[in-house]
Amino acid sequence: MKKLILSMALIGATTLAFGQKKVVRSAEKNFKSGDLAAAMSDIEAATADPETSSDPATYLLKAKIQTKMFGSDSTNTEKTLEVGKAALGTYLEAFEMAGSDKTAGVGEEVYEADMVGVPDNLRPYSIETLKNTAFDKAIDRYNENDLEMAYSFFDLAGEVDLTDTTIHYNAGFLANDLGMYEEAKRHYKYLLEIDGYNKLNAYYSLVQIQSGQDKDPEAAYETIMAGRKDYPEDKILAEYEIQLLLQLNKMDEAMAQIQEALKNDPNNASILLRSGYLKEQSGDIEGGLADYKKAVEVDPDYFEGNYYTGALLLEESVKMLNTLNDLSDAEWEVQSPIVGKKADENYKEAVKYFEKALEIRPDNTEIMAILFQINTRLKNTAEAEKYNKMLIELKGPNWMEDGE
Repeated sequence: MKKLILSMALIGATTLAFGQKKVVRSAEKNFKSGDLAAAMSDIEAATADPETSSDPATYLLKAKIQTKMFGSDSTNTEKTLEVGKAALGTYLEAFEMAGSDKTAGVGEEVYEADMVGVPDNLRPYSIETLKNTAFDKAIDRYNENDLEMAYSFFDLAGEVDLTDTTIHYNAGFLANDLGMYEEAKRHYKYLLEIDGYNKLNAYYSLVQIQSGQDKDPEAAYETIMAGRKDYPEDKILAEYEIQLLLQLNKMDEAMAQIQEALKNDPNNASILLRSGYLKEQSGDIEGGLADYKKAVEVDPDYFEGNYYTGALLLEESVKMLNTLNDLSDAEWEVQSPIVGKKADENYKEAVKYFEKALEIRPDNTEIMAILFQINTRLKNTAEAEKYNKMLIELKGPNWMEDGE
């Protein structure tokens, strides 16, 4: 009798297990036929039952069903995205249950290469299928100018594959454009980890965020140092390094880098400008002015070069005139015409640079005001009135009272 009872129990258990496996087979049949609601209902029952819930193949099938549901939803909304995220979670659960081995069994099936372009019934519906589907949805949203959802789908695709440079570059670019700077940095940092990839644009973008939005020049400088190690000949990274050294007030290091950069690129206008700035700050006014002027010679349309040259000439004129204040009346009578003439020479030279700067940026009211003041000083009445009219038109008749 005991043997009979035991046999009946075994038969019952076998029947139950067979019944649950039948549910899994039903889920697979519905998945292949496209009845995804029925397939999901079946597979949910299978994952809830102790007899089939411990089998990684059950979760792989669930992930495939979720991926097919994700792909079949053409609305590409936040709701669609949630289905894709759920599919990713299920794939990873199946992979972990299978021993996290990509070379055998369910683990190998999870990461089976997707065959894009083949009939639907031949696609493996692996995690790679999820990645490619998410990428396609990102492109669809981007083409419809729905940039937030485009980013979200790129981000999902990137979670599947941290080494896909196209996905992470697009995700980083969109996140940066949307002001999602932490997300942008995350994607750019993924790119920096990939061997053989041209990382220059990732370095440029990451440095700009760290030094700009984050206001963290120390972090930006660390990134630059890593970039300079990877690309020691890159001129843009060399310029960024100099700029950051100036921000960090590391003047000696900045000058050393400037001199090294100018050896390799003697006609780089922006580096010449920085060289001039450092010389000016150290008290070498003539050297600074010479570098500013050379920057303009190299690039006549360089706004900063023209502006800095004019500003330094103007500043030196003011200093000259201020020295007269400390003289006795007798000394003033002698020195005033001499100093005034030299100051006017600087003013006249400064006009050329400020006029060019205004030509480059024709709406710059600060430069208009400077040109008004210089021409007034030089008694160029017609020119002074020209700039007065321009300022009245742009800022109103009381522009002088507004701090100009």
